[in-house]
Amino acid sequence: MKFIIQRDQLMDSVQDVMKAISSRTTIPILTGMKLEASQNGVKLTGSDSDISIESFIPEEEDGIVYVENIEPGSVVLQAKYFPDIVRKLPQKTVEIESDNHRNVTIRSGSAEFHLNGQDPEEYPQLPQLHTEDSFELPIDLLKNLIRQTVFAVSTSETRPILTGVNVRIEAGVLHFVATDSHRLASRQIPLGESEERLELPSIVIPGKSLTELNKILDDSQDKIDISVTENQVLFRTKHLYFLSRLLDGNYPETSRLIPEQSKTIVKIGTKELLQSVDRASLLAKENRNNVVRLITKEDNEIEINGNSPEVGNVIEEVIADSVEGEDLKISFSSKYMMDALKAIDYDQVKVEFTGAMRPFLIRPVDDEQVLQLILPVRTY
Repeated sequence: MKFIIQRDQLMDSVQDVMKAISSRTTIPILTGMKLEASQNGVKLTGSDSDISIESFIPEEEDGIVYVENIEPGSVVLQAKYFPDIVRKLPQKTVEIESDNHRNVTIRSGSAEFHLNGQDPEEYPQLPQLHTEDSFELPIDLLKNLIRQTVFAVSTSETRPILTGVNVRIEAGVLHFVATDSHRLASRQIPLGESEERLELPSIVIPGKSLTELNKILDDSQDKIDISVTENQVLFRTKHLYFLSRLLDGNYPETSRLIPEQSKTIVKIGTKELLQSVDRASLLAKENRNNVVRLITKEDNEIEINGNSPEVGNVIEEVIADSVEGEDLKISFSSKYMMDALKAIDYDQVKVEFTGAMRPFLIRPVDDEQVLQLILPVRTY
């Protein structure tokens, strides 16, 4: 195997693929990164058997040559050393060559590294998913869906199913839902006409996989193709192939959690509420949940306060756009509230309460497709 490649392109691909490589894997070959050179370009693969990532660098694209002098072949390189070597090479181009004994030479300018490669035949084959259950989304829309839900997955392994995001399509609408049983984040979008008849049974994608995918994808209007089989989901763009296992088990029925009617509705600027809760949380760090209280007043005023008996307290009056319904005093985790408000890309939010001990909803004033739900905290 032999080729000369642009260092920046190689570095980008190496960094993407590294997100799937773990030093703690039980299969030794998976601590390495697979390089395959073919006449069309160079493909890098990394996997920890939960996530697998392939990144392809084309020989040339849009008239720019990325890889040249290709002699096809493949080898597995130790991921512990290869990325650092590439990062510190002196020149813009890199020559990589391996002989019949899998001794790999990496040259750039006056620097020359020799690495012992491993047998690519031992590297597990990634399944090539081609399924009926596939649909396309613009990449930036998918990134939004992930960002607005994935923060609410559970970090505790006591209920593994809650560490993932529930994804399903019914009646032409794509649903993303995440909950850790104290809060819930949901976003739905209607799909295009070509996908209206598509039904996708409920699947649960590990939150960790979606977080890594989100880091790799660049914001763009390009499409990403999403395919699902029984136990895996594949995200595919022009040069990226991201495969993740799915979580086993049934996701809880979350629609029952969402209150039908509300007793108090507050409409307020997202930023004002976020900053006020942020300030109140500064003096609410004593107790584990950083609990903040919200009290409705007259004339569309609400009071937000944080209190730690040993430290002090903070009280702030905020003017809402409107406050309708019953008076209310409610306590909640400031962290959950701030996470929820940050995930809403709208200037005005509507907070719907159904009493001091019932879950409350936060959504944009004029968009029903984004929804955040938070359970209050009992404080006496």
